[in-house]
Amino acid sequence: MKSRTELLASIAITIQDYRAGEIAQPTPEHVDRWVSQFNAAVQLPLLAEVDHVLDKTYFSRDVVTGFFANQIQNQKIAGADACAFWQNANFLDIQGHGESQSQILRLFNEALVEKCGISVAECGSEQGPFFYLDDVLFSGGRLGSDLRAWVQESAPTKAAVHILVIGTHRFGEWKTLEGLKEAANDAGKDISFSCWAAIRFENRKSYKNKSEVLWPAVLPNDAALAAYMALEERWPFETRAVGGVLENKVFSGEAGRQLIEQELLLAGVKIRAGCQEPKKSMRPLGFSPFGLGFGSTIVTYRNCPNNAPLALWWGDPTATSGAMHWYPLLPRKTYAQSDVLADFDFL
Repeated sequence: MKSRTELLASIAITIQDYRAGEIAQPTPEHVDRWVSQFNAAVQLPLLAEVDHVLDKTYFSRDVVTGFFANQIQNQKIAGADACAFWQNANFLDIQGHGESQSQILRLFNEALVEKCGISVAECGSEQGPFFYLDDVLFSGGRLGSDLRAWVQESAPTKAAVHILVIGTHRFGEWKTLEGLKEAANDAGKDISFSCWAAIRFENRKSYKNKSEVLWPAVLPNDAALAAYMALEERWPFETRAVGGVLENKVFSGEAGRQLIEQELLLAGVKIRAGCQEPKKSMRPLGFSPFGLGFGSTIVTYRNCPNNAPLALWWGDPTATSGAMHWYPLLPRKTYAQSDVLADFDFL
């Protein structure tokens, strides 16, 4: 295992471009202040697992830029004459909350100009496919809402829509595509939907034993956690079984996974308990309508989703007391009060 000093530096380097220009660049001291909120005995192994996980699931600006640039010449999408394909394509800019789509479109535009000599503004045709670009699909709540409104109000009677993202979570992707097909049928329109992604993370309940989100196999013996879990009547939490084989090596191993799951869970329970009348959707492992939380570990250079554990992003670095008195590793930017609930669906 790396030393504490090495781990602090490694994590700071991984997240060095997080919200660059908006907040101070993360330093080893910043990471140390965050981890020091946990019990001293678990700080070193927790740092080791966080270092491993973020190395797999933190998407830097360079990674995001490279991914979208590479899609321009992806023959599975664009065929043999990529520039002609994109010149006919229609780019949707319909996101209701946040800025991710507009920022991704700017990145894509830069690459398209470089590779084909045309801009996004110069693209589009009645026969061309439609593209909805974004960074990551979590539950698909925001994406689905945007596209359902477009289907009902603005979409042509026949179209092909491509969702192009870096990564998805399998349950959200399935549910989103099914919901969009239903919306198109209800509108009497012949619209097909497909989703392109570089990586897909398993989070379906039926596959919980090989899930690639935080899904505890063992629950800590903790009175506050037990009291919180007793509040859930509609969807009681079910632990995963140990031994599932993961497609994406998000975690270093079972021991490291259980440690990070338990520590972030307990910290999330503590954070939630400090809030007056927290919304039910505010769950320890990330905003979600059920379970202990969504549990995603994906973070992009732009922002940390509210679907990630509260202990990663909740809090105010300047707070000395009250509900916001938790020092965040990845302080989250919110665009409006409604954006707090923008990344998932209520069932």
